[in-house]
Amino acid sequence: MARLVVLGGGVSGHTAATFAAKWLGSTHEVVVVTPNSKWNWIPSNIWVGVGEMSVDDVTFELAPVYKKAGIVYKQAKALSIHPNGSMQSDKPFVKIEFTATDCSGETEELEYDYLINATGPKLNFGATPGLGEGTTLGEHTVSVCTANHALEANKKLRELISEMKSMPDSQKKTFLIGTGHGMCTCQGAAFEYIFNVEHTLKQEGVRDKADIIWISNEQFLGDFGMGAMHIDRGGYRTHSKVFSESIYAERGLSWIVGAHVNKVQKNMITYEKLDGSINTQKFDFAMLIPPFAGVGMKSYDKDGSDITETLFAPNGMMKVDADYTPKSFEEWSANDWPATLQNPTYKNIFAVGIAFAPPHPISQPKKSPNGTMITPTPPRTGMPSAIMGKAVAGSICDMILGKSKTPTHTAKMSEMGAACVASTGKGLFSGTAAAMTVYPVVPDYEKYPETGRDQELTTGEIGLSGHWVKHLLHYAFLWKAQLKPLWRIIPE
Repeated sequence: MARLVVLGGGVSGHTAATFAAKWLGSTHEVVVVTPNSKWNWIPSNIWVGVGEMSVDDVTFELAPVYKKAGIVYKQAKALSIHPNGSMQSDKPFVKIEFTATDCSGETEELEYDYLINATGPKLNFGATPGLGEGTTLGEHTVSVCTANHALEANKKLRELISEMKSMPDSQKKTFLIGTGHGMCTCQGAAFEYIFNVEHTLKQEGVRDKADIIWISNEQFLGDFGMGAMHIDRGGYRTHSKVFSESIYAERGLSWIVGAHVNKVQKNMITYEKLDGSINTQKFDFAMLIPPFAGVGMKSYDKDGSDITETLFAPNGMMKVDADYTPKSFEEWSANDWPATLQNPTYKNIFAVGIAFAPPHPISQPKKSPNGTMITPTPPRTGMPSAIMGKAVAGSICDMILGKSKTPTHTAKMSEMGAACVASTGKGLFSGTAAAMTVYPVVPDYEKYPETGRDQELTTGEIGLSGHWVKHLLHYAFLWKAQLKPLWRIIPE
């Protein structure tokens, strides 16, 4: 019997584990190690953050789902990977520490035949002084990165709305939403949240008492960490910068781009612009997405020597079959991106989702005259994460079942399309969402020399129908993740 261990129970890890368990059956063992007792549909946290959904609406208990699927579930966090085993045994193992209340702090050396690193990111609040530390909410800002964070964000939002209702019309409150560091990713979550906050303020009758400001490390609106996109509509080709700026302008939002937030204080941030200038911005309410980092796993050889650099890049993400050769932005190619997501040194180890190290930024890297890097990190969440999880599970199952000695499935972001439905306000008849598709995620200028993408498959529009789709997808993906009837026919 072979054992597949999956580290992480988020979108990519959960997808990999559930498909692997289905394909392998009871003959082999699938183990999921995750410190969380609940699964969270993160894209809907923005609705929790404005009071349109509860924590229970976006989460469910993992234990009964994994029991139904025949998956061994260990509520624990991974501490270190030992790919060559120990002095006592050649069997590779991962050291884990349990987080469940009844056994918190206990450790186990969990042996594996195949390992998938799907740990996702560490929310690196500590990278920006004053933003917060670890998974604890910052003293001065709120977050929508977890369901409980979003719940607290809504609490503070409602307190401010109550105060605004009693304010004179001449007074205003400032809302600052965006990214909290020059190397952030996941601009999409902040994009959705700022428009849902604007929509909520309008519904509460206090929109005219609010100044709403977007701040981002993007060089321009609509970059989204993927080098922007072009949309063909009505005989015209429109850059996503124009598309995005029109949405912000129509809602009366202002924006600060090319910004690295380097300090957060009570009601004020300090930020550096790409031109090297240092500026401040006051706020009454701020939601700033933190940068992501690897979760901090180490790796050790049989004799206990540290071999972390063999498995992991300096940012803590796992090395896979990408081309990590240092190159200028002009030299990188779509072919640099990984296909099988297999570690080049240890062929029984794979990484998916945010856990794998990208070979380079998708957006053009920029530094300020002060040497500060201000550029979005490549997005690898949502649909791409699920596609990677399923593909890697397929490869490992084929290898376990003796169908192949090498990976049989690929999930290359330069050959992968993605769809994103970004909420810009929730409501059955008043809601809207920006529906976008892009193919491929990583532009391929050799295949598509004009824009790097297939323009027939790269689209974008905003409207009420997009909101209905977003709402439907919320329930569809929760249904799928809970392995309810026909779950496998719902696409990733």
